[in-house]
Amino acid sequence: MKPIISVSELVSESTGARPPVLLDVRWTLGGPPGRPEYEAGHIPGAVYVDLDAELAGPPGSGGRHPLPDVAEFGAVMRRAGVSADTPVVVYDGGLGWGAARAWWLLRWAGHPDVRVLDGGLAAWTGELSKDVPDPVPGDFEPRPGALGLLDADGAASLARSGLLLDARAGERYRGEVEPIDRVGGHIPGAVSAPTTENVGPDGRFLPSEALAARFTALGAAPETDVAVYCGSGVSGAHEVLALTLAGIPAALYAGSWSEWSSDPSRPVATGPDPQ
Repeated sequence: MKPIISVSELVSESTGARPPVLLDVRWTLGGPPGRPEYEAGHIPGAVYVDLDAELAGPPGSGGRHPLPDVAEFGAVMRRAGVSADTPVVVYDGGLGWGAARAWWLLRWAGHPDVRVLDGGLAAWTGELSKDVPDPVPGDFEPRPGALGLLDADGAASLARSGLLLDARAGERYRGEVEPIDRVGGHIPGAVSAPTTENVGPDGRFLPSEALAARFTALGAAPETDVAVYCGSGVSGAHEVLALTLAGIPAALYAGSWSEWSSDPSRPVATGPDPQ
């Protein structure tokens, strides 16, 4: 199944026999919570999910957005109305990072039918609602492992044996600036692949063929294991989604640079792409 859905497809499916559960995951790095924006207007029927509080565990040695407790994540999804046999569509304000994090978590946890609204709320042309729905609780029970997940040691190993993509901005990869974490730079052997290059000016994903060409040029090949990391496992999920569109399976190093750089014993590389 294609992991994204257009506005017109969402409108059609919302009035069909199996309307999807709709999750609003508006989130801004370092910004205020998205709940006030949600309450000011959202796609009708959407349930708000807080990325920091519900799609991540407490920040610490595992990074700024470690994976949430599996049982707690399942409870959040059930409260939002998610069932194992119900399609789910997630969206955010348009950047796609928050929605991709929810997509990745649900897919990793075993939900078979999850899609991201391409272009997010910015692409929505219908009316917005201020009504906060009270969904019938779902029955979704997480069964982790459906998507690849790496820890720090796994990421270091894959950087040597396969293709480890760094989804952050190029200047952070090179170590020229580091506005958030302890030190700048990248995991030795990683290749720079900024998430922003997965989409066009309108925030929609590039065509699958263009994404495939991009990642092939970066070193992805049928026999190559691929994984992604970013700052804290959010924009990296967006890159995994882009790779999925390109037909390239990829794992996520969820702890990402915020976990890696918190340990002074781990090596740090700086400068341009090794390729």
